[in-house]
Amino acid sequence: MTLTDEVRSFNRFYTREIGLLNRSLPATDLSLPEARVLYELAQAPQDGRTAAEIGRALRMDKAHLSRIAARFVARGLAASRVSPDHRKHRLLSLTDAGREVFAAAEAGARAQINALLEPLDDAHRDRLGVAMRDIRATLGDGNVVDGEVILRRLRSGDLGWIIHRQAVLYAQEYGWDWTYEGLASRILGAFVAEFDPAREDGWVAERGGAIVGSIFLMKSDDPALAKLRLLYVEPSARGAGVGRILVGACIARARELGYRRLTLWTNDVLVAARRIYHAVGFRLVNQEPHHSFGHDLVGQTWNLDLS
Repeated sequence: MTLTDEVRSFNRFYTREIGLLNRSLPATDLSLPEARVLYELAQAPQDGRTAAEIGRALRMDKAHLSRIAARFVARGLAASRVSPDHRKHRLLSLTDAGREVFAAAEAGARAQINALLEPLDDAHRDRLGVAMRDIRATLGDGNVVDGEVILRRLRSGDLGWIIHRQAVLYAQEYGWDWTYEGLASRILGAFVAEFDPAREDGWVAERGGAIVGSIFLMKSDDPALAKLRLLYVEPSARGAGVGRILVGACIARARELGYRRLTLWTNDVLVAARRIYHAVGFRLVNQEPHHSFGHDLVGQTWNLDLS
């Protein structure tokens, strides 16, 4: 099945599940377009919104929107008045009757969704919420609010997830084969087997309850030298400063533990990560070509003086 087929299949499933194929929405006699216009009016400033503003927000045909607005005014659900700022513009706002209809529609919609979610446990609810935010963000919805990025310590299950996500992302973005997954597994397997809390640490970045990145501080044979390893950031969180936050936490912890230098090994194709390293003071000290993960690459060693 192609992605187009997947999207269309999901649309058919979801529109059926939430009753969009019915003549009207729960607890109202409103169609879906009418309910969406009613919602926009309910969220409008006290003095109202123009039909053009609502049309832009909903990407709705002007003629269709005009007919809905006219029906609302005729039914006493909305009022229309001339804008004090521009006499050619008319502002639409809900009447008391319109607000009552909206309250009933809102209660009906919430009851319907709550019934849909009721069988799900907390883990599945979290997974569903993350997936929905990811879909909106991926399709360019600028109104997605994921919340503040937080760093937390490692929990059971994190390492397997991190290995999986890094391997999948590097395969998708750079065409790396599964030998990278083997490398990440060996690195984190050794980290767990030989973990020293006085010399090592690890962090997971979360936003909106979802893992959006991680980083590790690992010891070396030199007691003055620590390693920064396996930085990754989810595509949905890139550009939000997650990578810089993770690298900053790793540097601060290395200093706290008394390390004098921090080193890392990366590849030249990981441009975004290299920009972060350079911005926080790391310096490129060596680079060598190598063939790994099914590709010819250039490995790079970067060092940071912590003193």
